[in-house]
Amino acid sequence: MVSEFMLQQTPVARVLPVYDAWLERWPTPSALAAEPSGEAVRAWGRLGYPRRALRLHACAVTITEQHGGIVPDEYDALRALPGIGDYTAAAIASFAYGRRHAVLDTNVRRVLGRAVSGVEHPSVALTRAERELATSLVPDEDPELWAVAVMELGALLCTSRDPGCGSCPVADACAWLLAGRPAYDGPPRRAQRYDGTDRQCRGRLLAVLRDTDGVVSGTRLDAAWPDDAQRARALAGLLDDGLVVARGRQGYSLPD
Repeated sequence: MVSEFMLQQTPVARVLPVYDAWLERWPTPSALAAEPSGEAVRAWGRLGYPRRALRLHACAVTITEQHGGIVPDEYDALRALPGIGDYTAAAIASFAYGRRHAVLDTNVRRVLGRAVSGVEHPSVALTRAERELATSLVPDEDPELWAVAVMELGALLCTSRDPGCGSCPVADACAWLLAGRPAYDGPPRRAQRYDGTDRQCRGRLLAVLRDTDGVVSGTRLDAAWPDDAQRARALAGLLDDGLVVARGRQGYSLPD
């Protein structure tokens, strides 16, 4: 569960040191649940998308209170936990417990789109037909091995920009390759920008709070980002998300 939360939109190399430190400090859900949610945000460091830390803490609390401190092994129970969507529930049920589920991340969707459907890139949004196709392909025996294999194939060979078709173990059966690798003809695929965004501003503000015990003055936060309007907007968003708590007049801290 910890790895799945941390790896959402974050490269493995950035996750590993934080993951190791996290599990050393909190080896069980009950250990995490016993500490304030602000400590989860602090330990999250610079992984980005820090709301994941709050959701992981909320999951730990629910698991401790409702599941005896043991991560559930059934999809529906996992799906009912705070902040867990279809992919994360399927991934935990499959990888941790060997349940038969289609684990559909970006890499898996790309592999199946090319090998089975003959398209270079899948649609932006996951479709019902795509899900049904993926589910039909999952074997009854060792479904977790299938999920890992397809995911790794997409990460290492069937990459987005430069697929290694010459080394692919399923090249002989790949519909996209057999069709001559037709180019993607769907809506434009836009790359995400980070520099100068509200997300970067939020990260700067959170970094000041993470690196400080106790209350931080508004003046210190002002020094973290030059654009007054953007800084105020980012701070308001952090307050609304519960990542930051107002303390008195012009004081802020991580949540308790």
